[in-house]
Amino acid sequence: MSHSAPQIADAYRQDGFVFPIDVLSAEQAGHVLQDLEAAEAELADDTEKLGLLRAYPDRVLPSFDALIRHPALVNAASQVLGPDLMVWSAGLFMKAPQSTHIVSWHQDLTYWGLDDAEETTGWVALSPATLESGCMQFVPGSHKQLQVPHEDTFDENNLLSRGQEIAVDVAEDEGVAVELQAGQASLHHGHLFHSSGPNRASYRRVGTAIRYIRPSMKQRSGDRSLVALVSGSDNYNHFTIAPAPRGRLLEEDFELCRRDVEIKRRVLYEGAEDKQGQRY
Repeated sequence: MSHSAPQIADAYRQDGFVFPIDVLSAEQAGHVLQDLEAAEAELADDTEKLGLLRAYPDRVLPSFDALIRHPALVNAASQVLGPDLMVWSAGLFMKAPQSTHIVSWHQDLTYWGLDDAEETTGWVALSPATLESGCMQFVPGSHKQLQVPHEDTFDENNLLSRGQEIAVDVAEDEGVAVELQAGQASLHHGHLFHSSGPNRASYRRVGTAIRYIRPSMKQRSGDRSLVALVSGSDNYNHFTIAPAPRGRLLEEDFELCRRDVEIKRRVLYEGAEDKQGQRY
C-alpha cells in the first residue's frame, strides 16, 4: 500500500526510508521506458551521447524532466526537505537480464562533494524491481550513524562510480528488500546503508535515482553544478539551474551536460587514485 504524505515524514525519520510511493501507472512507466529505449537506439552509434543520456536523462528527454517534477515525488520529497527543491542528478541504474552487476553497501552522500546532508533520493522503478531482478535493500535506522568510512574497489561488476563500499560491518540480515512495481518509487536518506544484488530475471531492471536537495546546499569545491529547480525558489544561487529541455535529444542540452560532466568528474573522483569509474 502506498504511503500518504503525513506518513512519509514519520517513517522517514524513524527508518531513513519509505516505500512504496505510487508515482506512475504501469502503463505510464512503460511509456517512459519506451522513450528511453528509443533514445538509446537512436544514440547506439554515439558512445558519448549515450553515456550522457544515461547520466542525465532528465536534461535531454522531456519525459524524464516531467518525471522529476511529478507531484507525487515532489510532495514526498517536500515532507522531508521542505518546499524548495532542486534535483542534483537523476542518473539511471540499469541491470541487464541475467546480469551479475551489483551495487555494494554504501551511503549516497559519500563522494558527491556537497556541504551538508539535506538530500533525499527518490528511486523510481521503470520496470519491476524485485529480489529476483536485483532490487535495493535498506538497513532501517542506519542513516542515524551519519557518514562512515568507505573503500574504493573500482570493481567492474559494481555500478557505483568508484565501486565504493562501506568499510565497516553491515548487518545484512537486517536489510529490507525494497520491491517496487513499475511506476512506484522509494525515498531514502543520503546516509542510509543500502545495496542491491544481481538481476536473475529475464528482463532489464531499470530505475532512475532522483537526488533532491535543498537550494541551501552547495558543492564544497565552489563549483556550480547543473541542477533543476523543481519546487519553490532558489534564494542562494549556489548552482547552475538548467532550463527544461525544449525538445528531445537536443544538441544544446547535451552541451550543458558536457560542461557539468567536468564538474562531476572532479567531485566524484576527488582523492581517488583511479579516475576510470563507470559514471561520468
